[in-house]
Amino acid sequence: MRRPIVKPVDSARSRYPRRRQNRKKMIGTQALWRLLVLAVLAGQNYVWAPALRAETAPTKQPYSEFLVNLQNDQVKRVDIESNGLSAVVELKDGTRMAVDFPGRDSELIKRLRQRQVDISVKAPRQASPVVQVGSALFLPVLLLGLLVFVLRRLSNGAGGPQTLNFGRSRARFSPEAKTGVIFDDVAGVESAKEELQEVVTFLKEPDRFTTVGAKIPRGVLLVGPPGTGKTLLARAIAGEAGVPFFSLSGSEFVEMFVGVGASRVRDLFQRAKENAPCIVFIDEIDAVGRQRGAGIGGGNDEREQTLNQLLTEMDGFQGNTGVIVIAATNRPDVLDTALLRPGRFDRQILVDYPDYKGRLEILKVHARNKKLEDSVSLETIARRTPGLAGADLASLLNEAAILTARRQKSAIGNLEIADALDRVKVGMPKRPLIDSIEKCKTAYHEVGHALLQTLLPNTDPLDKVTIVPRSGGIMGFSASLPDEEVGLETRAKILDIITATLGGRACEEVVFGREEVDDGAGSDLQKVTRLARLMVTQLGMTELGLAAWESPNNEVFLGRDLMPTSEYSEDLARRIDRQVRAIALECYAKAKHILQEHRPLVDFLVEELLEKETLDGEEFRHLVTNYTAIPEKPLVGATF
Repeated sequence: MRRPIVKPVDSARSRYPRRRQNRKKMIGTQALWRLLVLAVLAGQNYVWAPALRAETAPTKQPYSEFLVNLQNDQVKRVDIESNGLSAVVELKDGTRMAVDFPGRDSELIKRLRQRQVDISVKAPRQASPVVQVGSALFLPVLLLGLLVFVLRRLSNGAGGPQTLNFGRSRARFSPEAKTGVIFDDVAGVESAKEELQEVVTFLKEPDRFTTVGAKIPRGVLLVGPPGTGKTLLARAIAGEAGVPFFSLSGSEFVEMFVGVGASRVRDLFQRAKENAPCIVFIDEIDAVGRQRGAGIGGGNDEREQTLNQLLTEMDGFQGNTGVIVIAATNRPDVLDTALLRPGRFDRQILVDYPDYKGRLEILKVHARNKKLEDSVSLETIARRTPGLAGADLASLLNEAAILTARRQKSAIGNLEIADALDRVKVGMPKRPLIDSIEKCKTAYHEVGHALLQTLLPNTDPLDKVTIVPRSGGIMGFSASLPDEEVGLETRAKILDIITATLGGRACEEVVFGREEVDDGAGSDLQKVTRLARLMVTQLGMTELGLAAWESPNNEVFLGRDLMPTSEYSEDLARRIDRQVRAIALECYAKAKHILQEHRPLVDFLVEELLEKETLDGEEFRHLVTNYTAIPEKPLVGATF
């Protein structure tokens, strides 16, 4: 095979061009600083030149010696300074001496005249006009030179010539859309991919739509919780369409100077029109697209001007044909209504948490480069992870891989998957508790939760119960697997959830007495209060009737009232509080009754939990079923 002839080059010069360039800049900077120092010294020499050019100063003579010389008639001439405090004395032998006078002495002048000494008074020393002008202008010129030097260094530094161009857009531009992501790399959001496929088709085949009079949406808003793949979808659109791609965050528009954000919006769309057809992706658009006039005392002028310019560029007098704006946010409720109208963001695509099939596809994508044991089933992992987003599933497999490497295993096993799932959902595990009363009370608390989740008919199935402490002060937990196929919650299910949530505190009181209950149920009581108040004030599930007495998302800084106004009277507020308290007390009584009926089973389950420290849902249900037959009588009901 013939090889091309390669000319020898200097390896140092070819290998480190940037280092050589930086060295030249450094040498140039040092030379400039040296010139500035020399200029300062030269200016000082120029300003104080008269003093340097002056004659050699005469020898100092004490005033007493001068009086002695005057008394002995040795003084020939006295040149007195204009201030009368010093003089240059010339003796008859030609010696010149400097004398400091203690003050203006008229008697001294008389004595000098009596001795016939030549007396002269020096005129006040004044600099020449050139020196005066130079000394007045020297410092301002020096400061101006330093300012010019700093500005030139900024404009030619690491930020490039755009460092001082505040109005230029900071969007990252990919002319060939090499995002490295296509739709095949995005899983779990099939419905969103289908809607976005039309955008890709329009960018590839615009005539297919224009011939029938169709117009592609100018803007597409991706809405969904964090980690569901909104940014990944935008990158996949650019990768599929093969068009130029601009990407930036909404916070990059807003600066401390009013008008800078609007200028950046104009520059962004100007560049986009020059590269049309193209895609402009704005991540976290709620940073710049919040409701105008929101907050105390009005809104943010800079942000609102930026939003106004964005609205004009998307749908104003000038068209932006071929420019498709894709934005992402997880707070659509705070966006300005003018931004969501047809003609701007025509489509709002929900990118929600994936279902079972979506989670399975996401796990398959992230498991491509990971080595799993044959016993690991991705289907089982997908069933155990309802409510997790794509980013959570990626973190799950990554944590499992880290645990596998830490334990010096060659492949990821089921134990690593389970530990990683607990770490993602709850937190990192800590050292197990030693055998003590605290560990025993924790076991009874968690068994109270787990047993009620197993016995009550409308609760989600138990997934795991453990007394291994976790970071964040969690002494133990009992997790359930929510049924994702059911979208509506019934009144009976909410009551059973409240009862199971109060099971931990109820079990402590049944076993140890009311005086020995601790603060471990604080988060449980907060959840109970929230659910009970939701039933009373928003869902109409009590005797107060079919009315929503409170509205959700009543936030001050979203353009609403400054002070939250009460939506009901004080009498109704007291009735609401009584209903919330009645629900909690009735469910608590129900939990205590069930646990008292099954007290031997509770003690048996606590012994098993103290021995193994962790029981999965299947094992726990097996222990409950095989211990004794559950009495087939109706449990204590709740009437409100």
